[in-house]
Amino acid sequence: MPHVSARLPQFPWDRLKPYAAKADAHPGGRVDLSVGTPVDATPESVRRALSAAADSPGYPTTHGTARLREAASGWMLRALGVAVDPVSVLPLLGSKELVAGLPALLGLGAGDAVAYPTPAYPTYEIGALLSGATPVPVSDGELREQWIAPDDASGKVSGAPENLRLLWLNSPGNPHGRVHSPDLLRQVVAWARARGVTVVSDECYISLGWEGTEPVSVLHPEVCGGSHEGLLAVHSLSKRSNLAGYRSAFVAGDPALVAELLEVRKHAGMMMPGPVQAATAAALDDDEHAAAQKERYRSRRTVLRNALQDAGFRIDHSEAGLYLWASRIVSGEPEACWDTVAHLADLGILAAPGEFYGPGGEHHVRVALTATDERIASAAARLAG
Repeated sequence: MPHVSARLPQFPWDRLKPYAAKADAHPGGRVDLSVGTPVDATPESVRRALSAAADSPGYPTTHGTARLREAASGWMLRALGVAVDPVSVLPLLGSKELVAGLPALLGLGAGDAVAYPTPAYPTYEIGALLSGATPVPVSDGELREQWIAPDDASGKVSGAPENLRLLWLNSPGNPHGRVHSPDLLRQVVAWARARGVTVVSDECYISLGWEGTEPVSVLHPEVCGGSHEGLLAVHSLSKRSNLAGYRSAFVAGDPALVAELLEVRKHAGMMMPGPVQAATAAALDDDEHAAAQKERYRSRRTVLRNALQDAGFRIDHSEAGLYLWASRIVSGEPEACWDTVAHLADLGILAAPGEFYGPGGEHHVRVALTATDERIASAAARLAG
């Protein structure tokens, strides 16, 4: 049997090391906009809750405390208009572990297909590979026009693989910030249910809408018809509440699917630490800090967007989320992404090449909003020359 690493591609960010070194050599130091890691303080209310729960000698429950699950359910109702029974909420050790592990947790393997958007967060593919399933990248256009649009009555055949078992959605999308319309989500849900395909929506950026279509959850009644059958939604507090270091997230949706995940996770000992459960509940109950953090990102987004456009970049999509999906236009054409990375590194700015995110990213870079105001201002000044 091949070593697990032989089944996986090289970790993308390792390829950025030479460019990071070049950016470090800039007189003003590196402005790192390559990874969406929060830099602002964890809210005081959350830190107090963590500290109060620090005396935690016993094992936490895999399902999480009733307090945590009720806080998650309450937040979803307030923020998203989604009613979820707290029993159908399951805490996670950060959302990435679920993305990487979900196909295996659901028993998928050889002979099954897992579809995911492209360009997209690389871990969707990794999760399929780790389970032995076949990863199937699908662009938004292919999903709409080749998978969903064909009508059996017309004699057309859907382009989706017959062995498809799991379909990932990501709206707002990483890396490009594109938002799916409620109408498209409804079509996807109806199409998937007719074929017995589980739909999992990665909604980690759902509270960070800036312009255009307001992000909506796959669990919203206007999308799912009031039933969560065959649907899961994944939420993270990393960006909303600056809790990336806490590994705080949860999944909610179909009661049967959540129960299945709970049973497997109990066997595997996948438990959110008790103090983090308390901190997560406090964060979900506190909307004020989240609103203030969103305004910080809005301000940084305005500064960076203007600076990039003034420097000859085109911004595509980017109507939501924590990134700007940018192409540098040279002689009227979008530049290859690694050339753009090199150009920015010469200015002491590190960005992620669109190639990291699969087909469709070859002429873009992803520029994160997750830097301090001072670093964002410095990046803007360097772009201005």
